[in-house]
Amino acid sequence: MIPKYEAIAADIRRSIEDGALKPGDKLPTVVEFCELYSVSKITVKRAIEQITEEGLITSRRGSGTYVKDTAGLPGQVFFQGKNDRAQGFSYEHRGEKVTSVVYDFSIVNPPAEVATQLGMAEDDFAYHIVRVREVDGQPIVIEYTYMPLELIPGLKKKDLYASIYSFIREQCGLKISSFHRTIRAVAATEEEAERLDTKPGSPLLELNQIGFLDSGTAFEYSVSHNVGDRFELHNVTLA
Repeated sequence: MIPKYEAIAADIRRSIEDGALKPGDKLPTVVEFCELYSVSKITVKRAIEQITEEGLITSRRGSGTYVKDTAGLPGQVFFQGKNDRAQGFSYEHRGEKVTSVVYDFSIVNPPAEVATQLGMAEDDFAYHIVRVREVDGQPIVIEYTYMPLELIPGLKKKDLYASIYSFIREQCGLKISSFHRTIRAVAATEEEAERLDTKPGSPLLELNQIGFLDSGTAFEYSVSHNVGDRFELHNVTLA
């Protein structure tokens, strides 16, 4: 018999997946879950923590727990799911020489659709980062990233030449938990072709990604364009 908290987590997950709980819906309170399942608060909290770490729900201070809204990702995709790529590009290419070329590092009000995905107000500030990641001198991917300024304070341009995820873990003391990713094929623009050392119109693999902390808070919205014949997809678990 599986532990009660896993059974409760499975019920919540199933309700989200089959649409009974929709994006933005508020979950019952801990007390209400206790009454519904005839279990203790500790059991309910463990179930909630498990679903939160999967990036399916998020807590809003003083308001409650809600189903995450991961809608609005591009259409015409050939993969949609979630994974635990918490270590990032540098870790995936450990043993190789990973470098970055930074094209933009600025503080902006994010576009409305990005603000929604990050749970931000449109007049809140976010880092906007554009950089190319290289392995052994060969460009692999160009990343277009937004991260909430309030959530990740103190990020500097020098940090972009190494692993931002390491900065988040080690300098901010935050735990990266899960990602929702959508993957599709796109064509390289002239600017991307120049930056990625490929031809305009050549196929790129687009990863549209929302990253979550173990609290369920979204910390990253990014779109990365990967050179198709230089890219490998690691550690993916279908939703």
